[in-house]
Amino acid sequence: MNVTAASRAYTIARASLWDVLAIQRLEKAAFPRDAYDLVALFDVLITSRHYSLKAIMGERTVGFVAGELERREQVGWIVTLVVHPDVQGQGIGGKLLTSAEEILAQPMMKLTVRRSNTRAIALYERMGYHFRNAIYHYYNDGEDGLLMEKSVK
Repeated sequence: MNVTAASRAYTIARASLWDVLAIQRLEKAAFPRDAYDLVALFDVLITSRHYSLKAIMGERTVGFVAGELERREQVGWIVTLVVHPDVQGQGIGGKLLTSAEEILAQPMMKLTVRRSNTRAIALYERMGYHFRNAIYHYYNDGEDGLLMEKSVK
């Protein structure tokens, strides 16, 4: 699917194992403290319960989202959503998020976000997510995570 954001075209496509190095570079650029390592990214990209999409601008991977399907609980989890700092604010994160929600197609969507990541929290709130509860010391450096969820009708 092709989309134009702030006069810069990008494409949303399925991510594959071939994208792992580009995704790791993207994670490191956006999340220097929390970037997934290669083992975790391999797991996300090859496990059948995970679904992943990338945003491409030209030849460059500028965004990535991975979701996990929990059919028994009828929950879709957004495992990670990342947009390169150079192109944030252009609608890429919102488009990746809605695309992942459509693929997961569950009545409840959940995610966890750093308490200090106010920009991401604002995006999630605009997209219909609301605060559920805090998960104390969730991140490696001890920062709390916020569990957010959204009912999808």
